[in-house]
Order: sequence, then C-alpha cells, then structure tokens
Amino acid sequence: MNIANWLHDQALCHPRRPALFQGATPVADYHGFAARAVAIATWLGERHGIAPGDRVAVFMKNSIDYLPVLYGIWWAGAVAVPVNAKLHAAEAAWIVNNAESRLVVTEDGRTLADHEHKQGAEIAVADLPAAGDNAIVPPCSRHQDDLAWLFYTSGTTGRSKGVMLTHGNLVAMSLCYAVDVDTVSSDDAALYAAPMSHGAGLYNFIHVRCGARHVLPGSRGFDAAEVLDLAKHLGRVSMFAAPTMVKRLVAEARHRGEHGEGLKSIIYGGAPMYNADIREALDILGPRFIQVYGQGESPMTITALERGRISDHDAPGWARQLASVGRAQSCVDVRVVDDHMHPLPAGEPGEVAVRGQAVMAGYWRNPEATEKTLIDGWLRTGDIGFIDEEGFLTLTDRSKDVIISGGSNIYPREIEEVLSLHPAVREVSVVGQRDPEWGEIVVAFVVADDVDAETLTRWFTDHMASFKKPKKYYFCDELPKNNYGKILKTELRNRLEALA
Repeated sequence: MNIANWLHDQALCHPRRPALFQGATPVADYHGFAARAVAIATWLGERHGIAPGDRVAVFMKNSIDYLPVLYGIWWAGAVAVPVNAKLHAAEAAWIVNNAESRLVVTEDGRTLADHEHKQGAEIAVADLPAAGDNAIVPPCSRHQDDLAWLFYTSGTTGRSKGVMLTHGNLVAMSLCYAVDVDTVSSDDAALYAAPMSHGAGLYNFIHVRCGARHVLPGSRGFDAAEVLDLAKHLGRVSMFAAPTMVKRLVAEARHRGEHGEGLKSIIYGGAPMYNADIREALDILGPRFIQVYGQGESPMTITALERGRISDHDAPGWARQLASVGRAQSCVDVRVVDDHMHPLPAGEPGEVAVRGQAVMAGYWRNPEATEKTLIDGWLRTGDIGFIDEEGFLTLTDRSKDVIISGGSNIYPREIEEVLSLHPAVREVSVVGQRDPEWGEIVVAFVVADDVDAETLTRWFTDHMASFKKPKKYYFCDELPKNNYGKILKTELRNRLEALA
C-alpha cells in the first residue's frame, strides 16, 4: 500500500479537478499534479539511482513544488525526510546525515554547501523536471509496514530523533481525520500556512484522497490578513494552526471587523490553547474550531475535540470539556498509566499512553530510545493528564515540567490557564526553579501590558489555591519558541540558572 496510490487514483478518476493553487491562482489539476510526481520519480531513479527504501530529504520553505516533490519521492518507493525550513543549516545537515539521505532538495542547491552532508547530493528544486506527457504509471508497490515519512522531532531537549512513519501509519492517521476531526470533500481547500514538514503537511493525504484543492499562500507562510483574504476568495478553506497563529488570526479579524468568511475549519494543536483564547476565538470567528492532540510518534492522532463540543456553550460540562483535548480517535487506544504502565482509574493523573495503527514503527536506528518509549506496543508520550468518566482526556503538563514544591505536585498548565485570563496578560509560561527550602518554587514568565507582580498575585489567589501561586514573576517582551511555535521551557529554566 503506497500512500501515493491516492494521488494516482484521483488523476485517473478526476484528472481535470483543480489541485494546486498559488494563492488564489490555479496552477495544476490532478492530472498535472500526478504527472509532475511521475516525472520527478523517474528522474530520481534514472539520474540519481534512487531505489525503494532510499531516503530523500526536503529542506525548503512551503512552496507550490513541495507536494509534487513529496509524491515524486513516494512514487519512486523512496522515503521522504521533510526538514523544517526554519532550522539552521547545521541542524538540517545533521538530520540529512542521520537519515543517510541519498539526496537533499533545497531552494538553490547550495543551502548546505558549507556544512558536511556526506550522504548524497544537494539539488535545487528548480532542477527537478516539469510534468511530462507520458502516461501516468502506477506508483512503486510498497507494503503498509514500509517506511514512508521520516519525521524528526523538534529536539528542544537535545538531538532530535527520527520518527519512522510507515505507509500504514499515514493511512490510519488520514482516515481518522475524516472520521474524528472533519469531513472532507472535493469542494474543500487545504491551506498550508504552517510548515509542510510538520502537521500541516501530514493533512495533505486525506485532502488528496478526496480530491480537494491545495493552496500555498503567496507569502509561503502564515500571514493573518492573507489567510482571511484567501478564505473569502476560495471558500471552504481548512487549515492547521498552532495556537499562536490562531491568536494572530483572531486579532486580525477583530481589527477588520470580520468573522472569518470562507473559513470552513481551523484545526489547532501542537501546544496548549488556553480557555480564554479559544473563547475569544469562538466569539470572533464562530464554530470553526477543532482540536487535535498528537505527537510525531502518533502523528496528529491521539485524541480530538470536535467542532460541536467546542462551540456548544450550553451543553452540560462544556467548560470542562473545552479544557480537555477530547476523546480517543478511532484507530487508537488511549489510557493513563502509572510508572509501571498500570492503567489508572478515571480522574487520577498519570502519563498518557497510546496504542494503535497510527503509532510509529520506532525511532530511526535508535533501538535504545525505541525500547524506552514503546512498551508492549504502547507509546509513552511523556505527557501528564487524566481521563474523566466520559472518556475526555485533560492534559496537565509534560512529565518533565511538573513542579514538586513542598512535597506537592503543581502543574504549570493550570497556573498558566488562570494567569492568561487576566486581561493584561498576552502570554505566560510557568516553570520550576530549584529552592533549598521548598525543593522547587513556581516562577512565571509573563508577556503583559501594564501590570505588576502584586496585581497578578491578587488575581491568582482569587482563582486558585495560594500554595500554587508563583513566587517570582519575570516580565519580558516575548517568550522563546521553537520552529513550531512551542514555548521553550528548557531555555526559560536556563535563564533562571543564569540569574541564580
């Protein structure tokens, strides 16, 4: 089962259906999309000797070429190694080496020239062939357990690891989208404003299978005004967005006096979306939001909180469910376990574990990490949370982020939720700092407008137990984030060490 079969099927059944758009301009139909993939696959084999199972890296920003390049790699039976374009060239070179890529596609063919990448040649995307006139031959036959996508984790705590995603993993993830996240039709348009090397790119598959449109913004990234304009022009636009992107989109719509006309669905995930922010988003843009929780190791596919649950203010338990990340998706089992992998009862916090068809095959050539992470088929996520009696999973924190102060476990997420409700607070991140008396104390890094620590402490103790309140506040202009918009708590802890 080659995931590229889905594009082949669309090219045969609906060849003139519009497929690729540069902004609002159509660039290729499904026949042209598939023909380009076939041309690239043929060229990879004939010019560079790429064979089934070989790795081909892609290190470039979102572009109209990105999907044809990926499908050309899969058509040839090879493995795609998409690398986030925001990484430093040295980081990208390390990934290319670690994956033992035979080839790396970059913007200009010289991006990694100053860095050792001895596993293969670097070629410019412009050197790849255009669509030919030859018949669209079927993709190379692959088994569902064959590797398709080698995804490198963000590596915020050290060297990133290569997550092995098979063709079967990608199929399971995609079918879950249609069942648990959102329906897809040929009238829809998938907008790629977040990096296609990550979650946004993974959602291409179900949109290809359903013959939807694929839209690359002219900015090649996220611009809130551009998203709103494209949505109005194209209609039925769906997109994946990190919480920081949602906040900027809501701010732009509010500024323009608009309500997201033409936007069908905004799937958010990748970092916490605080209740105050999603409530404001609903007020401005309406019932367009769906939450997903997943990891690279179980791509976009652990739980989902559907549109109706998020938008139905009058439903019993709405506020509690809104604070959750939803219920298990169709292709996985989800449980909360103790340190010995024993399942915990409803309401008791522990580590989230997931098992199912979407879970990775393991880490690329890293059996030690695989053995620690996959236990009898269960993926240990490293996330702490609890499942209520209705099956809704609420995350409290990453296991490494829990603060133990005076013998009590304190979860930064709940403190951040309370502080983010203050009207002056724009962003907040809470970490623990070593303390000789308490073991650890709670420290809050805050981006805010005209507010002081005393005011925030009064606000906090009006809403939550005093023993959880931050002992220190650090006010800053911005919080450090990685390439996917996640706040780097490791860097915040390093700042505290430097200040000590």
